[in-house]
Amino acid sequence: MPQKVKFSSTSGSHFYATVRSRVDQFFSQHQLSRHANTHMWGKTVFFLSGFSGIYLLIISDLLPIWMLLPLSVLLGMFSAFVGFNVCHDAIHGALSGNKKVNKLFGFIFNLIGANPYVWSITHNVVHHTYTNIPGHDEDIEVAPGLIRIAEEDEVNSIQRYQHWYAFPLYSLASLSWVFRKDYVKFFQKKIGAHQSKHPKLEYFNLFFYKALYYFLFIVLPLLVLDISWWQFLIGFLLLHIAEGLTMGLVFQLAHVVEGTHFPMPNETGQMEEAWAEHQMRTTANFATHNKFAAFFLGGLNRQIEHHLFPKVCHIHYGEISAIVKETAIEFNLPYHENKTFLSALRSHFLTLKKFGKESFVD
Repeated sequence: MPQKVKFSSTSGSHFYATVRSRVDQFFSQHQLSRHANTHMWGKTVFFLSGFSGIYLLIISDLLPIWMLLPLSVLLGMFSAFVGFNVCHDAIHGALSGNKKVNKLFGFIFNLIGANPYVWSITHNVVHHTYTNIPGHDEDIEVAPGLIRIAEEDEVNSIQRYQHWYAFPLYSLASLSWVFRKDYVKFFQKKIGAHQSKHPKLEYFNLFFYKALYYFLFIVLPLLVLDISWWQFLIGFLLLHIAEGLTMGLVFQLAHVVEGTHFPMPNETGQMEEAWAEHQMRTTANFATHNKFAAFFLGGLNRQIEHHLFPKVCHIHYGEISAIVKETAIEFNLPYHENKTFLSALRSHFLTLKKFGKESFVD
């Protein structure tokens, strides 16, 4: 059972106070809300319209079967984009200053197969607090025993090839989420060091909305589409492979690349550094100035800013990134950044290869 982790209350605390003050000043001087602006609401409409439009087009049964396959892939990608751009901000409370609005848009997470309540614990509480700490941050435990990304991880002979088979495994992430992960996490006694005591309503929500997803994406297509079960299965698998690979790559490129740390607490559970300094050493940006990445990835390519300011809508990350970077340099802290998606992908590949090779060192 993981011990309780405590961060230093002194080391690095001046950095966070300074960067937070400067970001507060930026919003105040420019009279900007920390939440969604007109551009962000436009993105929200675009991704939700794309997601619902593609789904309705598929189940309309008006298209030839050869068109359903690419549309299934596109629906999988849009499912991930809705998660990145809309639900992620909403569940963090960053989309709107109104809790009811955030809850409404966070609910959409159910329609892409994931439970927003479980996510709020595993991601908002556990991952954002214990980032990259083995045994505590369950977001980095992609396939325990198969994927090794830290010195403390279990060693397995097959890991020698993990830099090749990791990517196909990432493509299974969405299927795991829909059929396994949420149930496992919900009924664990603890998620990391977080005690799992759930309100009764969340038991109902878990099963009811999973059933709704299964009806909308399995039962209804089989009822209305003029296709065989195996043709449906191919389309369903393609949807989730596209969704899983999109999600898996984006999350991994933010924390499992060259330069990021996987620090461990001492025997009493004490971390060497303050929480904000820890975030700077365990998190990385990629394609930071790429407008395409910024639009589609919901700010997840600017993970440093997101981890320091999770309640700020991602639409503002580009503007505050210069402040964060300048302050990090001033305090002699790292600002991990891969300039392009491909350079981040290469860095992740090399990291996997490094830890896979190390598992064979006697």
